[in-house]
Amino acid sequence: MGSGLSVRFRVDFGAGCSVGIGKIELLEGIARSGSLSQAARGMRMSYRRAWLLLEDMNQSFEQPVAHASVGGRGGGGVVLTAFGLSLVAGYRRLETSLQPLVGDCLQDIAAHIKAGSSKRTVKSASIKRKTKSGA
Repeated sequence: MGSGLSVRFRVDFGAGCSVGIGKIELLEGIARSGSLSQAARGMRMSYRRAWLLLEDMNQSFEQPVAHASVGGRGGGGVVLTAFGLSLVAGYRRLETSLQPLVGDCLQDIAAHIKAGSSKRTVKSASIKRKTKSGA
C-alpha cells in the first residue's frame, strides 16, 4: 500500500485485559533476546514499565505469556511460553488481515491528507465513554 496507510489496534479480551502493539512488540523483543531488560531497551522503555506490562499479561490470562528465571551463573532470562507465542502469532495474523481492509475503506480519505501533516504531533486527549450502566 503505497499511500502510507497503516493500522494500529488493541484487542480487548474483556474488562481489564487488552493487548496492543506495545505489548506485542515487548513479547517479540523478549523472544528475540531472552531478556526483559534488553527488550525494554530496544523499545526505549524503562525496565519497570516493561516488567509491569509483562506482569499484567501474565496475570490477565489463565496461562502465563512468559516465564522468568532468576540470575545466577548463566544469568537470568525470560522465555515466552507456547501460549505467549500463540498470542503474538494471532495478533500478527489479525494485523496482516486488517491491513488491506484499511486501504479498501480509507484510501479515498487518505488522499485528502495535507502535505507535511505526517510530521505533526498532537497531544493525545482522553475521551471518557459512558458504560452500559450509564456511569
